[in-house]
Amino acid sequence: MPALPAGLIGRTKECRALDELLAAVREGQSRVLVARGDAGIGKSALLQHLIDTASGFTVVHSTGIESEMELPFAALHQLCSSLLHRLDTLPVPQRYAASTAFGLTAGTSPDRLLIGLAVLSLLSAAAEDGPLLCVVDDAHWLDRESAQVLAFVARRLLADHVGLVFATRQSNADLASFPELVVNKLHDSDAQTLLSAVLHVPLDERVRDRIVAETHGNPLALVEWPRGLTPSELAGGFGMSTVLPMTGQIEESFRRRVAELPEPARQFLTVAAAEPTGDPVVVWRAADALGLGVSVATPAVDAGLLDIGVRVRFRHPLVRSAAYASASLTDRQAAHRSLAEATDPEQDPDRRAWHRALGSPGPDEDVADALEHSADRARARGGFAAAAALLERSVALTIDPSRRGSRNLAAAAAHIEAGSYEIAGGLLASAEMTLLDDMGRAHLELLRARHKSAVGDYRDVPELYLRAAKLFDALDPGVAGNTYLDALAAATIAGTFARNVSIVDVARAAGVCPASAELTTHGRLIAGLASATAEGPAAAAPTLRLALDTTGTDTTLSEAFFRVNGYLMAAASALWDSHALHRLAATQVAAWRAAGAMTMLPWALHTLAHVLTVEGDLDSAASAIAESNQIIEATGANMLPWAAPNLAAWRGDGGARRAIDDLAASALVAGHAQTLGAAQWASAILHNSMGQYEQALTVAIEADRQPWEWGSQYHFPELIEAAARCGQPTIANATLERLAATAQASGSDWALGVLVRSRALVSTGLATEECYNAAIDHLTRSAIRPELARTHLLYGEWLRREGRRIDARLHLRSAHGMFTDMGINSFAERTRNELLATGETVRKRTPETFDALTPQEGHIARLAADGQTNQEIGAQLFISARTVEWHLRKVFTKLNITSRRQLSEALPRPASLSASS
Repeated sequence: MPALPAGLIGRTKECRALDELLAAVREGQSRVLVARGDAGIGKSALLQHLIDTASGFTVVHSTGIESEMELPFAALHQLCSSLLHRLDTLPVPQRYAASTAFGLTAGTSPDRLLIGLAVLSLLSAAAEDGPLLCVVDDAHWLDRESAQVLAFVARRLLADHVGLVFATRQSNADLASFPELVVNKLHDSDAQTLLSAVLHVPLDERVRDRIVAETHGNPLALVEWPRGLTPSELAGGFGMSTVLPMTGQIEESFRRRVAELPEPARQFLTVAAAEPTGDPVVVWRAADALGLGVSVATPAVDAGLLDIGVRVRFRHPLVRSAAYASASLTDRQAAHRSLAEATDPEQDPDRRAWHRALGSPGPDEDVADALEHSADRARARGGFAAAAALLERSVALTIDPSRRGSRNLAAAAAHIEAGSYEIAGGLLASAEMTLLDDMGRAHLELLRARHKSAVGDYRDVPELYLRAAKLFDALDPGVAGNTYLDALAAATIAGTFARNVSIVDVARAAGVCPASAELTTHGRLIAGLASATAEGPAAAAPTLRLALDTTGTDTTLSEAFFRVNGYLMAAASALWDSHALHRLAATQVAAWRAAGAMTMLPWALHTLAHVLTVEGDLDSAASAIAESNQIIEATGANMLPWAAPNLAAWRGDGGARRAIDDLAASALVAGHAQTLGAAQWASAILHNSMGQYEQALTVAIEADRQPWEWGSQYHFPELIEAAARCGQPTIANATLERLAATAQASGSDWALGVLVRSRALVSTGLATEECYNAAIDHLTRSAIRPELARTHLLYGEWLRREGRRIDARLHLRSAHGMFTDMGINSFAERTRNELLATGETVRKRTPETFDALTPQEGHIARLAADGQTNQEIGAQLFISARTVEWHLRKVFTKLNITSRRQLSEALPRPASLSASS
């Protein structure tokens, strides 16, 4: 092929953008860029320009390969292969996750986010020695796992000397949020210059203009098309097909060139195109099995279609596509069978199984078995998308109807795990038409429930879980018990939105299932939560208390900790047990974090944030929510941020109303009555804090209509206060009776304190004062400081209206100080106005220095003040240690301090998130 002129013709703007990226990285800033354009438009040439001009950089490179899209972390392993000697420098969980994902060690499936954090740490560590450039070509062909991890890493880069550049043909959902460099066609003058540079024969001007017009300024088309034209055609008067799109036209040009090769050379190209790693040993071994000698590749090499050296490399990905697509199905299958035999079954069993599958002319149980084992290995490495694809292929190769049905279910389950919900839905529909035994039918219903909940519509989920639980009753009582708990939780979430079944229907069925009679934590939870729903708190309290009291000694709990712990928190909520609730929530966060289970960690963090908010530790609650939001952003998790509006309501933030309305709207779409009730509860708190009692009464009544059973009592105090202030004693007294039932069943100081305070609101004379004093006694012994402050406020308001202004000031001062210390601004302002009415002057709270910190800065500052290293903080917050240091420098500036030792004095000291978790 003729040499091209130095430099890239017509790419001045694009080269400038790449040069600016390199300059920024040299200065210590991370940069991410996505170069997008059609096939042949010059993206690879721009990447090569980037690599050539990256003087002083360490460069790592990866290319997506279409046939490797089903192999987990293939592209990521390629990118990181030269950095793996640094694995020993990573924290143990990250080192384990990366080693397992890359197949270096065997182990349990690591969490995708933990793998991402390991890669982030690996790149950051490499950048300590000098700037690092990561180049990813053909990103549209990345395997799903690699694409997700690289997108996570790209979002977390900030203050590291790392540049990450992708080249892709089309918009990619994983890369959509990053800066984009659109690579467009060449201008006509530049296209003419390029065409002249590659042709050394006279070119008729009309022919030149026709070629430029037909190739649409695509550089590869301009270089390749004239190769197939005769001198007479180049002289003038020829026709070119314009039927195919540009990519198709270029590929057709390559197909013509492949077709001109001798038959043995075409067979060799088919083998090389089917082998994605480009390992020449494997390619030659497979070619030899087909009777192809060492000289067969020479015509293809001479034609400039591929090069054979350390790797077998095609001139362009479209050459690979053309070579593979132009071969007959029989030839492709023969190539894959020979490659399967040439692939070491010990070193690369998964690639061997994949070649066997593609080489199979029809159903083959042995190959289907091999794919099933490969799927198990892929899942163990965290490759859920790959496992799903392998299992889906195994279904197509399965003859036995019953095994076909079970594999169909396994493939659907894997696609649900991988987040491929549309494909999973299709597989579940297919499974319904296959031969399934009783266990298979039960698993089908269970997977349908999980699929529905995963896509975010809970309306049918309770019925599906209940149907599955009843099927499991006679088959596997243990699975049945878990499924009844899932059905109860789903019914609680869906509430009035549930179709065909009610919460009471589910509770009654769960209450008589065999597992509910077992004297274990698991059995007591089923029986207790079912009883709490169907019969009320008094009937359920003893059983739920036993479940909580056996925590830590029951072996069943340790075997199913991650499942049971969430339901234990439901029991603690029903019992108003703040100590158990805090312990369980903090344990859940610590356990999920230690296990690297980042997809579940946002839910646990929101639960902990809710507990911290109820306790009045609003700064730590904000830190937990900030961390949760980072994970949700990184994973794209489908989760409603139910704790954030509650925190905003207590704080009285300006954006509280918007946060509450957004949550309510999302809950309506998803069919989450529980979340809708949480939004309405938060709204009632916000209105009561500002003395807007009519609005508070309206939303509290709406919250009361939502049957979100295991925490629904928490909105009772809001409803009672609003009703009492609006002159609605009937509503207040009726709600007080319901509050009394749950509080007396609980017996906790939190519950009893709120009960007698609420009773004070509907009492008169001496009884009112006795109730307020009793409430203060109870709540002083509890950890729920906001409710204690509210009791002082309500007592002070009553005393002022009774004309006892001196006594009122004592309680109002206590309330104002507590609200101010906790950052509960609206209630603090309401209290300040009451103090002013007593004749006392109170200055408005001025923002503390800490308020100038962002939630992430505040979280980092607290963790650093608790003694955690930059690496430990980075591991917890999914950022690099260098980025932690960058944030801390900003914190020091805002707090006017110079070292970590000064953080403890500069920050408020409520119970910190790190201490509690």
